[in-house]
Amino acid sequence: MRYLEPLYRPPAEADSFILQATHGCSWNACGFCAMYRGRPFHLRPLDQVLAEIQEARIFAEEIRHVFVADGDALVMPMDHWEPILKALRETFPRLRRVGCYATARNLLGKTPAELRRLRELGLALLYIGPESGDDETLRRIGKGSSAAEHLEAALRAREAGMDLSLMFLLGVGGRERSEEHARAAGRLATDMNPKYLSTLTLTVIPDSPLALSRCFELPDVQGLLQELRWFIEEAAPTGAIFRSDHASNHLPIAGRLPRDRGTILAAIDGALEGRVALRRKETRRN
Repeated sequence: MRYLEPLYRPPAEADSFILQATHGCSWNACGFCAMYRGRPFHLRPLDQVLAEIQEARIFAEEIRHVFVADGDALVMPMDHWEPILKALRETFPRLRRVGCYATARNLLGKTPAELRRLRELGLALLYIGPESGDDETLRRIGKGSSAAEHLEAALRAREAGMDLSLMFLLGVGGRERSEEHARAAGRLATDMNPKYLSTLTLTVIPDSPLALSRCFELPDVQGLLQELRWFIEEAAPTGAIFRSDHASNHLPIAGRLPRDRGTILAAIDGALEGRVALRRKETRRN
């Protein structure tokens, strides 16, 4: 495989075959993100991508999951997606799922018929990071889509039969909009109704637009835990698998929502009161 580093994938795709069909992110304007900074977005030549699928044929009996990278691969046109998905299905007989990162803009840029076609060919899981449900926070971080647009995108994906994995970012509203951000994020999670739901904790990257903003101040640890509590109070999707165990988080926690809301809130309260230990600073990562 000829990967252009750095290469990112969701934690859940750790055992997947990573197929880098695009380089960078077509939006690449989020004020908190440095993943693809300085890397112009472009599609990889289709013949190169198809050739790499053939190179991986030697692992055909082992590959169950494929993750199509980079940052928002759903943006690829159908004349790239269709041959790629067909080749994956033909090459890997035990393939169960294909996933990729996506944005609300990507989803709204595809017609319902195109989304249904992608699902029919095997694209089953979309990872989307709304980050917040608060429109003012979304505007400040340069997300490029409103809460309403994220909801419309989720409805389109679900109507096409696709599963969603949503990521929200603790701290991204700053101290000023901490509660508005967290509660609105929980409400948006409810409305988008994903199969998988997670919260990560913001790391302010030096020299990023967010770091250079005079009005932004990251909540302290207690404030971040309180944001997590507000989020859980509001989030009521239909049986989503919830994870807040990313290495960036102070309190690793997991369960199902809304079923385990009481248990999760009790653990957060324990952490807020000092009765539940937090992850040690040296074990946390950005």
